[in-house]
Order: sequence, then C-alpha cells, then structure tokens
Amino acid sequence: MSRMLVHPAIWLAALIYLLFAGLAAAQTSTCLAVADNRDTRRIMPAAFAPGELADDEVGITYVGHSAFRIETPKGVVIVTDYAGYSGEGRLPDVVTMNHAHSSHYTDTPDPGIAHVLRGWNPDGPNPIQHHLQLEDVLIRNVTTDLYYNGALLEKDGNSIFIFEVAGLCIGHLGHLHHKLTPEHIARIGRLDILFVPVDGTYTMSLAGMIELAGQLRASMVIPMHFFSTFTLQRFVAGMAEKFETVMASGNSIKVSLKTLPERPQVMVLSPY
Repeated sequence: MSRMLVHPAIWLAALIYLLFAGLAAAQTSTCLAVADNRDTRRIMPAAFAPGELADDEVGITYVGHSAFRIETPKGVVIVTDYAGYSGEGRLPDVVTMNHAHSSHYTDTPDPGIAHVLRGWNPDGPNPIQHHLQLEDVLIRNVTTDLYYNGALLEKDGNSIFIFEVAGLCIGHLGHLHHKLTPEHIARIGRLDILFVPVDGTYTMSLAGMIELAGQLRASMVIPMHFFSTFTLQRFVAGMAEKFETVMASGNSIKVSLKTLPERPQVMVLSPY
C-alpha cells in the first residue's frame, strides 16, 4: 500500500505536539496518525433520520450557517458553532462555540446542555484546551487567531474542533481567518470529513480555503458559512479538479468509515 510523503516540518511539529500535549491524549486519539491506512472500498453515504444509525455510522445534519448536528452510534448529540438553536430533535449533550461573531456563540446556552465547549478562553490569555471523552466520541480542539483587516484581533480566539467517533475523524474549521502552520496541521491530524467556511470575506479567502481543503486531504468536504450561492459555486468550481461534487437531496446524511467516497467529494447539504 502506498504511503503519504510528509514534509519534515510536519513530522517535527507532530513530535513536539506529542511530547508536550501529554501521553494520555496521544494514546486516546486515533486521528493523530500521519499515514493514511484506510480501507479503500467505498460506497455512497445516504440520508438518515434520527435513531437510524448503525454501530459504525455517524449522522450529520446541517442546521444552518456554521452549525451542524452530529449524532454518534451511542446517541451522543453534538451541535457545532451553537448560537442558541440546535435544530430538530432533543437538546444536545455537547455544543461547541466560536466568538468571531454573535452568530457562532451565545452567552446564555440552555442550562440543560451538559458540556459547553468555548473555542476561546474567557478566563485569560492562554489558549483554551479541550479533550472531552463522552461515550463513543472524543472531542478536542486546535486554536487559531482572529484577524480584522489584516491586523491581529485576538490570539487563540477561534478553535478548530475535531470529533473522533466510529473510526472517523471529523474537523470543523470554525471561523478560520488565516493559513495553518505545519504545527496546526500536525495537531489536527488525519481528517476524513471537513466542514469548511466558504464565504470568502469574513473568514479566510476562497483561494486559501480551497488550498487548505486540498492540503488536509479529507475524503469529504462539506461547505458552510455561505451567504449566497455565488461563493458556494466558486468554491465548488475551485475544488472540481480533484473533488467530485455531490448535491445532497436534503440537509442530513449518515456516513461511516466504509462509506467514505473513493474519490474525494464536496458534499453540499442544504441548510433549509
């Protein structure tokens, strides 16, 4: 089986991260492997209704903007970039938030939500660190900076959240404003599914997002945070050389490690 060539800087960054992030965290993460060892047999993901997941399947529902509802085989419900609305279904067990704009967080989350993971540190200047194991899912984060008009607005003000469940590595870029360093990429690890903001204005440029999506090598890229079909179409066109485009019939899919596409896909879910 062929193996991916990795830039020495990424190897070094990965080594540094494993040394300083703690042995326990490294042992529990299955997504920090540099090589891609996945089975190459693939079939198409399918739409799902809540409660219809097999033991190896994850449900993904586009709630809107940058919010997705992720459901695990053991019934854990997660909502990303939660701003007060979690979509149809029961209250989530976990919500993640980023605070570049008020549409990505709330100061008054429902008190019934057991785990509220903020992508920034409200208590001080040090980067927030999350490493939450809940039933069958591990949730961790990698912080990035917020910029405004090219000037640093807040260091470590955004988090890329990684969800490890059912053998899948799922990444949500949040409100990403800048290119990632080799250390960022090493700390993220392997990704199978990637949620990417494609507005091209408030977050990193479309060209930058297209480059990053290819660099992270996810099998499925799901666009989010678009305000018109114009930027969505530009992103899809920019990915077309290496990624097949699939227009889902609704806002939900179920996916497993064995159903990831053989050729990388841009999976467009309707937020409505």
